Amino acid sequence: MKLPKTFFNKISLLGAILSITALAIFAFLFILTYFFDVGGAYIGILMYMLLPVFLIIGLIFIPIGMIRTARKIAKDVNHDPMRWRVIDFNNPRTRVASVVFIFGTLLFLVLSAVGSYQAFHITESVEFCGTVCHTVMEPEHTTYQNSPHARVTCTECHVGEGAGWYVKSKLSGAYQVYSVLAEKYPKPIPTPVKHLRPARETCEQCHWPQKFYSSQLRYEKHFLADSGNTEWDIHLNMKIGAEHSAFVNQKGIHWHNNQNVKIEYIASDEKREVLPWIRYINLETGDTIVYENEWEPLEDSVKAVAEKRKMDCMDCHNRPSHKFLVPQLFIDNAIAGGQIPKELPEIKRVTMGILFSEQFNTKDTAMMVIENRISEFYKDNYPEIFAEKYNLIEAAIAGTQDGFSKNMFPEMKANWDAYPVHIGHLEYNGCFRCHDNNHVSSEGKRISKDCNMCHSILLQGEPCKSEVGKHNESLEFKHPVDIDEAWKEANCSECHRYLYF
Repeated sequence: MKLPKTFFNKISLLGAILSITALAIFAFLFILTYFFDVGGAYIGILMYMLLPVFLIIGLIFIPIGMIRTARKIAKDVNHDPMRWRVIDFNNPRTRVASVVFIFGTLLFLVLSAVGSYQAFHITESVEFCGTVCHTVMEPEHTTYQNSPHARVTCTECHVGEGAGWYVKSKLSGAYQVYSVLAEKYPKPIPTPVKHLRPARETCEQCHWPQKFYSSQLRYEKHFLADSGNTEWDIHLNMKIGAEHSAFVNQKGIHWHNNQNVKIEYIASDEKREVLPWIRYINLETGDTIVYENEWEPLEDSVKAVAEKRKMDCMDCHNRPSHKFLVPQLFIDNAIAGGQIPKELPEIKRVTMGILFSEQFNTKDTAMMVIENRISEFYKDNYPEIFAEKYNLIEAAIAGTQDGFSKNMFPEMKANWDAYPVHIGHLEYNGCFRCHDNNHVSSEGKRISKDCNMCHSILLQGEPCKSEVGKHNESLEFKHPVDIDEAWKEANCSECHRYLYF
C-alpha cells in the first residue's frame, strides 16, 4: 500500500517519528516490566503517563500536516479541488486504508484503556505518593513506613472510595505538582485537617465502633538521663471502652464516639491544640451542656461566626500513620531494643543534649554532629571505654542516627514540634485540651482532669523495685524524677515537649 502524497511533509513525518518512537519505547518497557519484573513509580509514570502524551501529539501532527499539504495542493491552478472526498470501496487502496484505520483505532483505544487503568493504579500507589517528590514527601513517607498502618495504602485514608473524592484528590494533586515544580510548597507541609474525608468514611471501614476493645494493656520502658541510664517501667490498663464489651462504647475513652452523644468544639488555632469552647449534646434526651475555658473564654462575636466541628476519631488519633516521635521516646525505644547499648554510661543524657540543643540544617550535618559529639564525649570523659569498647560507641552512634533519620527531617523542618499528636498527654496537651479542670459550664460543672478516667497504673518503677497495684486498683502516679507536686499543677507537655529527663 502506498501512502498518500499529502503524508510526505515535515509535520506529518515528525508526528509519525514521534508516535513510532513512543510506541517502541512503550513496548520495550512493557516487556522489561512484564517479563523481567523490573519497574517502579518512575517507569510507570514514563510508560502510562508521559509516553502516551507523545504518542497522541504525534498522531495529531500527522493529520495536521496532511491537511496543510492538501490545502497547498488545492491552491494549485492546475488542480481541480473537490469539496468532498469520495470514499469508494471498489478501490482496493480505499479498502486497505479503511481496514488499517479501523484496526489502528481499535488498537489505540485498547492501549488507551490499558494505559489509563495502569496510570490510575500508579497514581494511587504508595510509591507514587511517597517517592516521586523525594524531599517534599520524605518525612511523611518515612514515618508512614514505620507506622502501624504501613500496610494500608495512602489513598485508603486520604481519598477513600467513590469517584467524587477521587476527582477532588486529583484536582488538589494538580496544584501540589505545580507547587513542587515551582518550589512554592511550605516547610513543613501542613496537615490537611480541613480537607480530610470524615473518619466514618475511612477509619471506620476497618475500625468498627461497635466492636472496640473494652481495655488494653500498655507496657512502657523509659530511661532516665543519669549516669546509669536507669530504667523506669510503667504498665497501664487503658480504659478504651466499657468494662464489658456488651456495653460497647458507653464508657471509657471511646465514649467520645458514642452514637448517642454529640460533642462539638471551637478551635482557636489551625492545629487544634487549643479548644476554648466545647458543647456536649445527649441525642437521646436533648440535654446540652456548654463548657468554656474560664481563663481564656471566647468573645460572643467570635463564637457566633467560628466553625463548630463535630468531634470524631481524627480529633484524637490525628497522626495515625505519620507520627514524629519526640527524641526522648525514640531514644528510649532504641535503648530498650538494644540498638543503643544501655551499659554506656550517660548515653541517654548525651543523646538528648545533642538532639535538643543542636540546630540542624541538613540531615548530613546531623549525622556528622551526632557521630562527633558522642565520640568526643566518651573520648574526653570515659577514655577506657573509648579505647576498649568503641564498638558500643559505634552502636550508640548508629542507633541515634537511625532514630533521627526516621523522625527528624531538617530540610523540610519536619519534627515532633511541627506535628503535635492529640492522643495522650505526655509530650502534647492532647487530652488536656479539654480535660484540664479549666473548662466550666454555666452550672459549675467541670471537665475532669482525673487520670483514672482513662487508665489505671498497674506497675511503675525500676525493675526489681517496681511498685505493683492490687487487683482493680490504680497506683498513684509517681514521677521518675523528684519534682515534688509540680506534676500535678502543670501539664506534662510543658516539660516533655522541649526538655528531657
